[in-house]
Amino acid sequence: MASMTSASSKRVIVGLSGGVDSSVAALLLQQQGYEVQGLFMSNWEDDEDGYCTTAEDYQEARKAADHLGIPLHKVSFAKEYRERVFAYFLDEYRAGRTPNPDVLCNREIKFGVFFDYARRLGAELVATGHYARIKHGIDGVRLLKGMDANKDQSYFLHAAPASALARTLFPVGDLEKHQVRALARKHGLENFERKDSTGICFIGERHFRSFLGRYLPAQPGPILSPEGQTLGQHQGLMYYTLGQRKGLGIGGRNDSSDEPWFVAAKDLARNVLLVVQGHDHPLLQSVGLVADQATWIAGVPPELPSKLVAKTRYRQRDQACTLSHGQKDSLLVTFDTPQRAITPGQYVVFYQGDECLGGAVIHEALRNQATPTDYAVAHLG
Repeated sequence: MASMTSASSKRVIVGLSGGVDSSVAALLLQQQGYEVQGLFMSNWEDDEDGYCTTAEDYQEARKAADHLGIPLHKVSFAKEYRERVFAYFLDEYRAGRTPNPDVLCNREIKFGVFFDYARRLGAELVATGHYARIKHGIDGVRLLKGMDANKDQSYFLHAAPASALARTLFPVGDLEKHQVRALARKHGLENFERKDSTGICFIGERHFRSFLGRYLPAQPGPILSPEGQTLGQHQGLMYYTLGQRKGLGIGGRNDSSDEPWFVAAKDLARNVLLVVQGHDHPLLQSVGLVADQATWIAGVPPELPSKLVAKTRYRQRDQACTLSHGQKDSLLVTFDTPQRAITPGQYVVFYQGDECLGGAVIHEALRNQATPTDYAVAHLG
């Protein structure tokens, strides 16, 4: 924590979203003596389906700023968001992968154009309500997990530029969520009980199929078992993710088992959705993965091969693995124990203890070659 003396001359621009986390971040910085200003971003302006929380979010941010007595700026990066985040989001779904736009949103918007804009407003530092921590050392900046294991957001921050992280504060990173809400209530912030935002970064939580269908035409096709049996029809491969159980519409159509069905693979060339029965079916298990487009907070990867832990999705427990060089510029990740539903397009993020080292985009899962059936061998890749 910065002292009152060292902080008093520094202007910090806080990304105020209208939520309790960023509001308490501003409160804590104000208490530490910083000159605090808020900046609200409205980065999604397409409201054809009548869904919009931007106006409500802005009013909540304005109330928090007024209560704290700090200026609040407002800016739109809608053009940059569409070009740098949403276009990628659509391209990935079009290619049959499942993207994670929150990672790109942090890199390109919150720690990209937002950071640059805040600097133009005279900010020496920027701050957000992320649950993560920053540590400075002679070897540069380090990104650490937030103290609240249930809210830690380092997974989504792993691709943020180190140059921006070096001038960023995460005031709530040392707190747990219940402490943040308690501080908000104690200091009279009206949003102390406001629900956390969910859904797509800056777009929000809405009916996913109808939203995506506005931009990508649905192409229905067959749902097949590993043996090639037709079980039903999918509504479009983009609407499904590996390991998904709900929304398949096929029930328990197999006399040999009453276990539920899960998505195991997408065959884009044939427009086939492959499903299997059982949460732990072999075709849902992978011994490793190949990843590319790696980014490292230190600017360089750790010495390879290296024993680390990794996550292939947010909220997953750390999984022991070996990281080594793959072909060309790819990375090969081999897990100590098989992992379920590793999904191309998502990110694998690497840790050493509490330190987040960086991550990469999952290109393909490496399944156990002993998996059965000709169909799976021929079409899973």
